[in-house]
Amino acid sequence: MAEKKVRIGIVGTGNMGSAHARAIQEGKIPGAELTAVHSLEPEGLERFAPAEIFDDHTKLLDSGLADAVIIATPHYQHTTIGIEALKKGFHVLVEKPISVHKADAEKLVAAAKPRRKQVFAAMFNQRTDPHYIKLRELIRSGELGELVRVNWIITSWFRSQAYYDSGGWRATWAGEGGGVLMNQCPHQLDLLQWLCGMPRRVRAFCHLGKFHDIEVEDEVTAYLEYPNGATGVSITSTGEAPGTNRLEIAGTRGKVVAEGKSGLTFTRNEIPADVYCRETDNKFGRPPVWNVEIPVAGHGGQHVEVLNNFVDAIRKGTPLIAPAVEGIHSVELDNAMMLSSLTGKTVELPLNPASFTRKLNQLIAASRPRRKKPARKAGVTDMSKSFA
Repeated sequence: MAEKKVRIGIVGTGNMGSAHARAIQEGKIPGAELTAVHSLEPEGLERFAPAEIFDDHTKLLDSGLADAVIIATPHYQHTTIGIEALKKGFHVLVEKPISVHKADAEKLVAAAKPRRKQVFAAMFNQRTDPHYIKLRELIRSGELGELVRVNWIITSWFRSQAYYDSGGWRATWAGEGGGVLMNQCPHQLDLLQWLCGMPRRVRAFCHLGKFHDIEVEDEVTAYLEYPNGATGVSITSTGEAPGTNRLEIAGTRGKVVAEGKSGLTFTRNEIPADVYCRETDNKFGRPPVWNVEIPVAGHGGQHVEVLNNFVDAIRKGTPLIAPAVEGIHSVELDNAMMLSSLTGKTVELPLNPASFTRKLNQLIAASRPRRKKPARKAGVTDMSKSFA
């Protein structure tokens, strides 16, 4: 007897929601079927047939047509709709970021905690990239030794003004809650903590509307300090072209570089740097090295792999690639960087969520939509009280 398929409803049919729907419809997610879709856009809904269309997400959740939901709405709604879906017994996959600010992320994580039989995943598709999987193996195995330094230049997120003008919620504090940190860079913020753990303090400089006519940040440079004394620098932008994507992690046993489509470059110390420093008599010496090229092919299954993993977790109990509860870390890093820049001060982690929420509410109060008929304005205070 064939195993029952997971009936999936998608809440939100923008770029990502529509992409997830196509993947299911095209049979790329074995064991899943698209049965319900929530959309506020009246045009082109026939492409989701035979799934039933809803103009209200609560109607979808109450329809009895789905076992699991994918939440691909504007950012603020990830928290409220996520909590509603969890409380109604659904398996949930939420797009990144899981919430706009840490206070809401804590509410979402708290709603999931007592519901361990429900699968709760996040769309951190970059965790499927073999470059980062292999790099994590090198770190966790001790092959790199103690973390010393991490540098990530990710400026290949170039976006035109037309991109920001394509939606009323985009690049506004009220509609999106931030810019490059909130929209493009949650992937790298997630990978940073997935690879290196959370820093203990952050000092950042976020430039608002430097390259575009927007009210949020489109360039960020952040300095990180880790509990063991290691340091890091993260640089990101949507205004630089052609841009760079270079991750360099140094440990006491060597340095690994991930850049471009090639594999990893591992310059390995024959003697750990800290040991050599203490024991050598050579005043200008340095540890001899091995130059190792680690072949890595492709970029993994990305969104489709995470969708398959979500369905397999429901049907077979397969461990999740990206548990949504881990999404709070990238939200906290985003908030800490922005708060540091807004206050001109170093921010200690863990972050006090109320300190950032106050600043964000001030930004939302002064926020202006990008079109005459914007999506409903979502204030942090209102969102926080929705599921108190």
